[in-house]
Amino acid sequence: MKRTLMSLIGAAVALAAVTGVATIAAPAPGGAAQTAAPGGSRLPVQRSALLCPPPTSSAVGETTYTAFVPPGAGAAGKKGTAQLVPAGSVKESGGKDGKGKGGSAGDGQQAVAPGDTKPVAPLAEAGKPVTASTDSGGAPALVGAADGAFAPGWTVQQTTSVAAGAGRGLLGLSCVAPDTTFWFPGVSTDKDRQDYVHLTNPDSTPAVVDLELHGKDGALRAAAGENISVPPHATVPVLLSTLTGAPVTDATLNVIAREGRVGAAVQAVDAKLGGDWLPAAADPAPSAVLPGIPADATSVRLVALAPGDTDADLKVQLATPTGLIAPAGVETLHVKSGMTTAMDLKDITKGEAASLVLTPTDSGSKAPVVAALRVTRGTGDKQETAFIPATRPVGERATAADNRDKGSTLTLVAPEKGKDAKVKVTASAGSGGGTPVSKTYTVKGGATLAVEPPRPQGLKGSYALTVEPEPGGGPVYAARMLAQPQGGIPAFTIQTLPDDRGSVTVPTARQDLSLLTD
Repeated sequence: MKRTLMSLIGAAVALAAVTGVATIAAPAPGGAAQTAAPGGSRLPVQRSALLCPPPTSSAVGETTYTAFVPPGAGAAGKKGTAQLVPAGSVKESGGKDGKGKGGSAGDGQQAVAPGDTKPVAPLAEAGKPVTASTDSGGAPALVGAADGAFAPGWTVQQTTSVAAGAGRGLLGLSCVAPDTTFWFPGVSTDKDRQDYVHLTNPDSTPAVVDLELHGKDGALRAAAGENISVPPHATVPVLLSTLTGAPVTDATLNVIAREGRVGAAVQAVDAKLGGDWLPAAADPAPSAVLPGIPADATSVRLVALAPGDTDADLKVQLATPTGLIAPAGVETLHVKSGMTTAMDLKDITKGEAASLVLTPTDSGSKAPVVAALRVTRGTGDKQETAFIPATRPVGERATAADNRDKGSTLTLVAPEKGKDAKVKVTASAGSGGGTPVSKTYTVKGGATLAVEPPRPQGLKGSYALTVEPEPGGGPVYAARMLAQPQGGIPAFTIQTLPDDRGSVTVPTARQDLSLLTD
């Protein structure tokens, strides 16, 4: 009896611990990080996963991977590992590449292991970025995992410079965590666009995925987007134009994993305007914040979808350096249920960095929306584009992994009027050397603050930025623009900085002998 009693108690405690580790607490609505449940405590995550899609098929592309974990983020005294390994690709049994096929990648296809399985950008210590690079047009997707002290806040940035051809410019992506649902407002199957969604399976069992496109008139039904099989530890690219019968200028893609989980990202290539990665937008919600519109943006286009059963009526506001304003002529937006709506905001910033804030016109409305911006810099044949999806607030901490000696702009926005925020920004040591530097900024409630971030003293190589709002202030949203001009083209990429979800709520376990009573 004694052995049985202790075994049951041990099992109960172990189950509680596992449950806590597996549950990631997202920031609460309004931007504040969730506090521990009564009787529980917040602890660093013990394991995290990231997926990086194939960077480019261009023969003139160069890609850099930058991996980083903030110092002191993990449990004290614990060791850790963090690394990425190449994923397999999917090809038909006849040997043809599966790109552009659409539809199922299961029947008649097989996962092909990469030729090189050497780990990419493994971390040796917290607080110092590690970089790796490739100029191969056939570089594979990467599947990564971190554990122990390196799991909380582990961030990997994939940055690709393409010198010429379709999609020339700078393409950047924060490698994504696997999930079961992703929303991508802003995709297109127009004749000048070539958008691929890359689906990567990190697990040892197959995943089954459905792709749903929504245009201005509603869902675009296509059998080719159903039952797409993604083999274990492999990646499947799908050309979105194979899912529609006619070109669609503005659309929203919904990726749904019916079995398993995947990482998903869209590579949007424009024949005239360059290209970039379109990351998934924040989960559908009645309000949305899209931070980091550059001061010199020459064109901004908003794309939104109301995925629920109710239309959404939104107030459109611009958070400028001095506060919230209603842009003339675009003060509101009506989004019909299940339909993608686009609005051309033109040069809305008028020379000042800003962020877009969408809220219900009726404060009682709960109709959810997803949204993203396509931002253009430059004019004529010297234009380049990037995307800003709606994002989650920073919460406790967020990180931008790849910053250079020049070209980084950090944007912070406190969207709620009257709720100022103080934010600590830390520049890490450089990948090749340098001393970390921190600086605190005050962001006025309802306003956007765009700054050239601090740089490490004696910087060598690239460095990371860690953003940490101080307790007691209003919610903060953030984005980082990396600009690296290419022969007169204002090449750039923008990454939003949501909370890194580096901690979990672990319930307190206690003995309850009444469970053993008949």
